[in-house]
Amino acid sequence: MAKRAFTFPGQGSQAVGMGKELADVFPEARAVLAEVDEALGQKLSAIMFEGPAETLQLTENAQPALMAVSMAVIRVLEARGVTIKTHAAYVAGHSLGEYSALCAAGVFSIADTARLLKTRGQAMQQAVPVGQGAMAAILGLDVETVLRAVDEAGQGEVCGVANDNAPGQVVISGHVGAVNRAIELLKAAGAKRALPLPVSAPFHCALMRPAADAMAHALAAVTMHAPAVPVVANVLARPISDPGEIRQRLVEQVTGMVRWTESVQWLTTEGGVTDLCELGAGKVLTGLAKRIAPAAVATAVNTPGDVDALVAALNV
Repeated sequence: MAKRAFTFPGQGSQAVGMGKELADVFPEARAVLAEVDEALGQKLSAIMFEGPAETLQLTENAQPALMAVSMAVIRVLEARGVTIKTHAAYVAGHSLGEYSALCAAGVFSIADTARLLKTRGQAMQQAVPVGQGAMAAILGLDVETVLRAVDEAGQGEVCGVANDNAPGQVVISGHVGAVNRAIELLKAAGAKRALPLPVSAPFHCALMRPAADAMAHALAAVTMHAPAVPVVANVLARPISDPGEIRQRLVEQVTGMVRWTESVQWLTTEGGVTDLCELGAGKVLTGLAKRIAPAAVATAVNTPGDVDALVAALNV
């Protein structure tokens, strides 16, 4: 019998129009978006549906927007008898997607998750003055080679691995000068491509310490429950369930590496997961899953048709 994990996408999966088809068809999806709008005191759903793209791309908008679409999918599925407790063995999310996973598993309310992600987005944006930080995607090298290069490139500045997304796809982050030095080292080491990313801040590195402090403060004030199923934490690449540890790992996640390759490997080996269902905007994690664990069945669920297909597949 299939053993399933629900996964939740991170920043980069947002696009104008996200969630609109779900909201047009399902009252449960509309209710989630209304709840997020109310929690934030802004019409985020209008930005999601109509743009402009530059406004949606702002970290403080993209993060709660992505969570909103993921939770819209969850609530629509729940209304049709698909629950995390019954139909998933684990949840996991990529960076901000970890908050979506925790919300889906009942750790946080939707309103609290929206406010946490708004705070997280603003704090990450403000942690480093514009122009001082950078990120780059490194294609075609293993993470160990990249880790050695970023250590060498640091030279007193911050440079680290932000995301280990899939074999041959690693993202680095840090001071502009250090990231540029790392790019040259990695090209020399045989990277197929080393591309500076058009991001507003250097996420998941030590420069995000002010944002980690802000999240420690915000998380301390929020009610947390034990998750319905264990969450595979980004910074550990293994499952946890204790709310106190979840809080601690979310703070570490702001400056720590997103160990996505190892997380999916854990799920599909020790976790025994055969099916990876990505709930929310886009299909980024589904593509990564096919590279990390090609034997697993990877599907993305973000349209009414996808919802119907999953409900049918689960014989609910």
